[in-house]
Parts: sequence; structure tokens; C-alpha cells
Amino acid sequence: MKTVLVIDPGEASGTTTVRFLGLEFVLRRAGCGGSPERAATLVREAAGIVDAVALDGVPCSLQLGSARARHDAGRAVAREAAGAAVLDGGGIRAGLERWALALIDRAQPGMTARRRVLMVPGLNHGGLAHALETRGSRLRYADPTVFFGLPRLPGVGSPTTLEKVARSTLQALGAAPMARLLPAPTPRLARRARPLFEWAEVLAGDVGFIRAHGPDRLPGRTALVETAGQEDLEDLRFRGVATVAMLTPALESEAGPLPASAAVLEALLACVCAERGVRRSEDAYLDLVAELSWSPDIVDLQPDSAGVHRFAFVIHPLDVGSIRRHPRFRWTRFLPDALVERVAAHLPPLYVSRIRGGRSPSTGRRIEGHLIALGATPREMMRRGPEFTYARLERAARMAAARGARLMGLGAFTSVVGDAGVTVSRNSPIAITSGNSLTVAATLEAAKQAAIRMGIRDLTRGRAMVIGATGSIGSVCARMLAQAIRDVVLVSIEPEKLIELKRLIVRETPGARVTVATRSSGLVEDCDLIVTATSAFGQRILDIGRCKPGAIICDVARPPDIGPEEAALRPDVLVIESGEVLIPGDVDFGYDIGLPPKVSYACLAETALLAMEGRFESYTLGRDIRIDKVKEIYALFGKHGFRLAGLRSLGRYLDDDALLEKRDLAERLRHDPALLERARREASERLAALEIGAKGIRVRREPVRSAARRWLTGGIDAVALWLGRARV
Repeated sequence: MKTVLVIDPGEASGTTTVRFLGLEFVLRRAGCGGSPERAATLVREAAGIVDAVALDGVPCSLQLGSARARHDAGRAVAREAAGAAVLDGGGIRAGLERWALALIDRAQPGMTARRRVLMVPGLNHGGLAHALETRGSRLRYADPTVFFGLPRLPGVGSPTTLEKVARSTLQALGAAPMARLLPAPTPRLARRARPLFEWAEVLAGDVGFIRAHGPDRLPGRTALVETAGQEDLEDLRFRGVATVAMLTPALESEAGPLPASAAVLEALLACVCAERGVRRSEDAYLDLVAELSWSPDIVDLQPDSAGVHRFAFVIHPLDVGSIRRHPRFRWTRFLPDALVERVAAHLPPLYVSRIRGGRSPSTGRRIEGHLIALGATPREMMRRGPEFTYARLERAARMAAARGARLMGLGAFTSVVGDAGVTVSRNSPIAITSGNSLTVAATLEAAKQAAIRMGIRDLTRGRAMVIGATGSIGSVCARMLAQAIRDVVLVSIEPEKLIELKRLIVRETPGARVTVATRSSGLVEDCDLIVTATSAFGQRILDIGRCKPGAIICDVARPPDIGPEEAALRPDVLVIESGEVLIPGDVDFGYDIGLPPKVSYACLAETALLAMEGRFESYTLGRDIRIDKVKEIYALFGKHGFRLAGLRSLGRYLDDDALLEKRDLAERLRHDPALLERARREASERLAALEIGAKGIRVRREPVRSAARRWLTGGIDAVALWLGRARV
């Protein structure tokens, strides 16, 4: 059994037996009260008795930025060891901090990325500062204030300024007494440091310095510290700190997990190296750290947030009317549509509401969400390059992260703009999902339930059509339908992608019959199920009058591909929306999202489901949705008690009577070809009349306003941009 002497900067003392990497150690802790002479005496007395000495809080060397220097007091203590290994944690701290942040990213993505971080202090925490900077966080250093009492002035404490003065700073600290490097509460320094603490979202470094110099209230902050005892955690809880993550592994002791500093861990690693005949070095330490089965201890301190997984979801208006229905923008009804729509597109993301009450019946896990709205309609997003929407989504992600969310879902058209979330995820501080995996699963489940309730006994012997088959949702729907039905029609305006998709389906599902077409006309008559997943924006994608009696149209598109007037032309055809979902628990969205209470869109439900499962990862991104992820998300759907809300058609849920009426009408049409042909002819005529009427309205209005609109377009855009920036 090896013995390690731990020199404590305070008055702590005691003996503990721990296990580490298969060996037993006795840790003898002795307090020096901040006196280097007393510390030297303790080390001198232990010479020849202990295997290693850990200088906890008494550094032998100092590092700040790229500068390094010796600490005279620490070196003097180390010289008294008479040959025993004396470690201050400097050989392993940087590597541990960087590894810990990588593990934290896996456990809770977004906790440390793209945040405002205050290093308290940055001294001897270079690995932590580097890891945070590589994650896009903005750093400030409290060192000038806590060590020299400097007030917060422009440039003081910035990484650039600190690098310039690092060498002179270390020269001053290297010759300073030990007490200068220990945290000591000072009201004057606390007042000067307050603006720094108020600016920061994350406090990183040493818990003693945070407690000594931080203000009494630190609501919602995250603390990244080397280690923290129970007293430290209670103090931070009282100040309102939300989460504490400890960057070093706890030791296995008789009394349970024992927090350990980098100095203690380096002393233990040095003993293991000696036992194995390995020369002490940072590389040897890292090799041993790789053997540890460890994840950082992340503690939720506030009772109302403990155990709650948070997410965010982005929504946007579908048209100008949606903007005007919002209570804050009702006054815009007095303004021209074009001006309202374009000004709204330039507005920054708007925090809408908090989603409360979600809870998993199987695990008890609680979730909480935040609704964030963009102002742009789909038409405005299409008018501009994807970078326009990317910038607003990235800002929304930062808003979500500031509210504790670890995952953000992209709703409606935001999930298909550009590369469907890939770029946003790359620049976001938190994980991103488009929600399309569960959208596909819910769509297919809704189609199956609709077929059963419409009396279609065996849909697997029928024929399915996917319109918009080369899109992200349409392609995976087609692939999964081919596995179940084996006779699918793929419709898209992109022939080259149609060919590629057909080849993929034939490889995946030998024996499947696949037909490709750039138009649906002439093929809808034989299809029992039609899935529409386009971005057509009011364009006619199919002639519903030609549909098969009792056919099911599952409209996944947002805005919808099939409108109420069109659906009314064939009352025997069942037009349903993609499967809406009931999230388990007493869910309150805090806002009218256009669905009945407690009912969610599938894309929102995927985001909530991933949060409930603790999967804070960019789950569904890009246009190639993986079938295995669709199946996995559907398994999680059942595990956590999510379920479909029912069959919804054109804004209302269908009861058994409505479905029975459709079934009876479809049955009559099937058995009476003359009646079917008459119904198709009348539907086509009425559809043509609707199109002519719509064109007539546009033609009559165009001469009056087209010239003025063209002339004013540039001015409207300029005003919209100015007003949007003013709103920011």
C-alpha cells in the first residue's frame, strides 16, 4: 500500500484509504494554513515515509497563456522532500481539463460551446481555456482583478491583452508569497469583479475563487471547476448557480466517492508509474488516464431544474395572416402585406413561450421546452439565400442555450432550407435536429391507422405514391413504403434524383416494383395511398378528382399541399395531415401552435422525445434520413409513452361517423363505374374552375399594382432591413 501526503492550503487534516487503477493508497492530508514555512516542515517530516507529496493549492510552477514561470514559495517547499516525488498537478491538469470537456460534450452537448466564459482564474488552467476557445466560447479572465485588484477597463482581462502581459504577470506572482495565490474574500475586489461575473454565462476555474470573489447572486450560471466539496456546492446552490461540472474524477474510498484535485491525481499517477516501472511524463499520465472508466460529475443544483432536460423548438409564420394573429402584431393590419411580411423576416428571433409538464411514464424523466419564433414566412425564406435563415437560426440556438436548452428542433420550413440543418448544427452551441425521423415514423403510422379505419384490409397488396419523393422526408417514406407495399410510384421534378432513388430502392428491396414520374397525372387512379411531401407553396401537385375511391392522401408538407376546397371535390378520399403526437404528461405549450391542447407536431415531438431520452445529439440532419434512425425513434416513441393524437383532416379530427360516411361513399363508387367517372369529371371541372378563378383574381389585380409593386420593392426591402435592425 502506497502513501501520499497531501499538503492542504487550509487547515484540513485526516487519513483516507482509496483505490486507484487497481492499487490501494493512503492519503494523509495535512493543513499548512497558507504558510510556506509550515508546508516545508510537513514535507520535511514526511521525507522517507511517503511515496509522493501532492501540493494541493501550492503550485511549484505558474502558467498563463503561453507564458510559464516558477513559483518561489512552491519550489522552496518541494526542495524539502529529500527525493520523494512532489507534484502540484501541472503535469496532468491541462490534459484532464480537455478530456473532461470532451466527455461533458457527449453527456450534455452545448453546455460549454459558444458561451460567455469567465476564467476564475485563468492561471494554471490553460487546458480548460484552450478547450473552451476551440468550442467557440468568448473568454474573459478575472486574473487582473483577483490577483492585482484592477477594475474592469476596456481590454483588461481579454485574451489578447492577457497574452501581452502574461510574462510580467507571472514574474510578479512568481515572487509573491503563497497567500497571494489563495482565494481570500475581499469586498473591494468583489465589487470590482461583479461586472465580469454578471457578463458571464459560464464560470470556469477554481471553486474557491468563485466563492471568494463572486457576487451573492449568480442565477442560472454554469460552473466548471476542478473539484468541489459539499460545502462548495451548498454555497453555489444558495447563490443560484444552476449546474456544476467537476473536471477531475472522484476517487473510490470507504466513505464513497472522494473529490480529488489535479495535484492529488498526479501524485497517484506518479506512484502507479513507479509501480509499473514507467518513467513519469505527461504522456505516461495520459496513457493511464485512458484506463479510467470515468465521466465528469455534473450536478444540477436548483430543485426546480434538477433532473429536468431542456430543449427548444423553432416555429415561424406560414403567411402574413399568422403574423397579424399574434397579439403583439395585431396593429400591422393597417399596413400593406408586402411591408409586414418583409419587415417580419428581418426581425431577430422572438422568445414565445415555455413548454411545461412533459414527463416520461417509464422513467419519470421531466422535460421542459422553449418556443422561439422566426419572423420569416416560407415565401420570404425562399426569396433569400439560405444564409439569411441560417443566421437567425444560429441566433435562436444561442438564445436557447442561454435558457439551458441542450437541443433545438427546426420546425416547418426551417428544417428544409439549405442543407436541412447541417450548417446550423455546425455553428450552433447546442445540438440540432430537424425532427424528420419522427415525422416519417408518425406519417407512416398515421397512414396505417387510416387504412385500417377506411376498411382497406391489406395495404401491403396495394400501391403507394410519394409526391416529392426526392426530398428528405419523401425519399425515406418511399424506401420504407417499398419494404412494406413493394409497389411504389415516385414523383418528383428532379429526374436525375428519381433515377438514383429508384436504383437505391431496388438494391434495398429486391422484388419491389418502382415506377418513376415527373408528374402524378395518369398514375393516381391506381394508388391506395399517396404521401405528399413537397415545397410547392400552393401549386397544384395532383388532380384529386382522378384518385382511386377511398384513397388516402397523407399530406406532410407545410404549408399543406392539399387545401380544403380541393379536398372537398372528392368527399370519398381521405386527406389526413402527418401524424400529430400526444407528448406524455400534462403538457402546456404556453402558446397556440395551431393544434388542439397537448397535441404536438411530430417534428416538435422528436425534439421533446430526444430530450426525454437524454439524447442531446444532432439526431436528424441533412436530406438523407437514415431508416435505422426512423425505426429507433419510433421505438423510443413507444418506450416513453408518446402516441398519435388521432386522424386529423384539414384542421379537425375525424370521428367514426365521418370515416364511415367516407367508406360508404367509396364503396358505392367502387361498384358503380359510371358513378365514379361522373364524380371524377365533376371534380376535374370544379378544380379547373377554381384555378381559373384564382388566375382571374390575379389578372384583375395585376394591372393595378404590378408597376407600383416593382417600383416599391427595393424601398420596402430597405425599410424592412432598417426596421429589423432597429428592432435588434
